[in-house]
Amino acid sequence: MSSDRLFSPGCPRPLSSTRLHRSWSAHRGRPPGQNNIHLSSSTLGILSFYTMSVSCKEMRPPLTQEILSHLGLASKVGETAAWGTLGTLRNFLSFSVDKDVQRLLKAITGHGVDCGAIVDVLTNRSREQRQLISRAFQERTQQDLLKSLQAALSGNLERIVVALLQPASQFDAQELRTALKASGSAEDVTMEILATRTPPQLQECLAVYRHNFQVEAEEDIKSKTSGILRDLLLALAKGGRESYTGIIDYNLAAQDVQALQQDEGCSTEGPWVLIFTQRNPEHLIRVFDQYQRCTGQELEEAVRNRFHGDVQAALLSLVAVIRNTPLYFADKLHRALQETEPNHQVLMRILISRSETDLLSIRAEFKKKFGKSLYSSLQDAVIGDCRSALLALCRAEDI
Repeated sequence: MSSDRLFSPGCPRPLSSTRLHRSWSAHRGRPPGQNNIHLSSSTLGILSFYTMSVSCKEMRPPLTQEILSHLGLASKVGETAAWGTLGTLRNFLSFSVDKDVQRLLKAITGHGVDCGAIVDVLTNRSREQRQLISRAFQERTQQDLLKSLQAALSGNLERIVVALLQPASQFDAQELRTALKASGSAEDVTMEILATRTPPQLQECLAVYRHNFQVEAEEDIKSKTSGILRDLLLALAKGGRESYTGIIDYNLAAQDVQALQQDEGCSTEGPWVLIFTQRNPEHLIRVFDQYQRCTGQELEEAVRNRFHGDVQAALLSLVAVIRNTPLYFADKLHRALQETEPNHQVLMRILISRSETDLLSIRAEFKKKFGKSLYSSLQDAVIGDCRSALLALCRAEDI
């Protein structure tokens, strides 16, 4: 690893022992059993080299992270790092498809619908296992499990159960279609799905959208939106964001900062759409930090000054996703819980879609920012038959 890839032109100062201790403490603070890393003598030597031999006056904050990232020690210093899978839901170890089919059949056809049994089975199995249960139910009973549960349930619990039994791509496609056909703004849900799904997930979602609704999602975006918002969403739908290569391009970061300072935000090929939808997140974090150093204001403030309405909301959402995706979802959950009536659709969509990805990180960000756990907030705000299902997906209290 050459030093010119780690240090920018200029004069970085050495990593202080305090900063290294904090980074190492963050590394050691990972959940137990998830990809433990033991520093070899050679790795310690590298750290020692950069700590002791590099002398200068000032170091840009991202450089600590850049060094550690090359050593595989951290994701984002100061943020919730995704060490492996930080979902609340994993494959059920004692999974028996036959037992689950029998239990669900009994819950549906017994004396009264056993909602507790249905929730217990579906919220304790991974999405893959739920698909196996659904297929086995069809084979053994000649009945469609989804339709059987829809006939037995109603209200928000029915909607949650339907979402749990759908493949992820089908669920996302339906949410996207509903947002694009709703009378209000399409920005919020559309941005959430287009900006937070992985490229393969997004491609599959758009393929299901095309198959189920006989129209391209891009065509619905064009008919629902206009101007820079349309350009932004269409660019995200293409899934053309660059992958992080590990090479830091300081010249490109400087060019992007300069481009964002120019008044070209309304152009179809303008810098805002291009940079926000094409650059990889690691590069964009560097651009955001450098923008603040150059202009004296955070990028979010620049967005609020230059854009308005749905365009402003979309750009701010995208910046939030890039900066800290779990915090972005924590904020959305908090807003959904603060409404006069909790927004069950938002709660359901986030808890289900992130339950096998990063819901533990979302819970941590929620507690950190709002001083109250997500579990307790759900307990206090949500009533009705769907409450137990949402709490089961959230999983546990955060002390």
